Amino acid sequence: MAILWVLSCFVLLGSAYSQECGIPEIPPVVKDYDRIIGGQDAVPHSWPWQVSLQDNGFHFCGGSLLNENWVVTAAHCGVIAGSDVAVLGEHNRNSNAEAIQVLRVAKVITHPKWDYASINNDVALVRLATAAQLNAHVSPICLAASDDVFQDNLKCVTTGWGRPSTSSNAGAVILQQVALPIVGEAACKNQWGSNILDAMICAGGAGATSCHGDSGGPLVCQIGATWHLAGIVSWGSSSCNVRIPAVYARVTYLRSWIDQTVASN
Repeated sequence: MAILWVLSCFVLLGSAYSQECGIPEIPPVVKDYDRIIGGQDAVPHSWPWQVSLQDNGFHFCGGSLLNENWVVTAAHCGVIAGSDVAVLGEHNRNSNAEAIQVLRVAKVITHPKWDYASINNDVALVRLATAAQLNAHVSPICLAASDDVFQDNLKCVTTGWGRPSTSSNAGAVILQQVALPIVGEAACKNQWGSNILDAMICAGGAGATSCHGDSGGPLVCQIGATWHLAGIVSWGSSSCNVRIPAVYARVTYLRSWIDQTVASN
């Protein structure tokens, strides 16, 4: 097991969303089963909830915007309040022309049952020091409901600036996207055995995968016209093997904790 380190809809989470969640103003275009490793550039700003978590300009993890004040990411990313920042509205990390928002991290709340050894409950909430300005390039994702079921082989999408090639440790410059099938618990346990726990959901293994630097980023599934956050990039093959399913924190399992934590903070 290897952590991928530098690897419903107007939802109320403390405050109301200012606009509809999960519906990008710039529609994404998803091709089947391309992979982030050697993969597919996203349509600019078509995943407006995508967040880059950075330390001194270095992208180390992804995240997803929940509302003007909160980002959800993976606990193992180890986001630090006061020094790390959340960058919103970014597409090309080398561009100086994008109207990005660079917001300080005011507070980080890690799931109380986060366990490093088992990588279980791999979720953390990041409170922004300044409210995000929502617009066509920056808008929130809907959270999957606790009773949502994502069927085996349902096509979902993960995005990030992780490694685009196994021959280099450098992260992607352009936001990458990849379509992945949901992998059922039994099939995932065939690969990972007892490492797969209730707070985990698997996807991929069909020629596509997330990789280092994608950690904390979104796995989103479309229900009708609306995208919902089903998973948070957590762990998988250390070599980013595209034939092995990757593992994500299961949002349906963690939804109650997310709601309660945001409401009380």
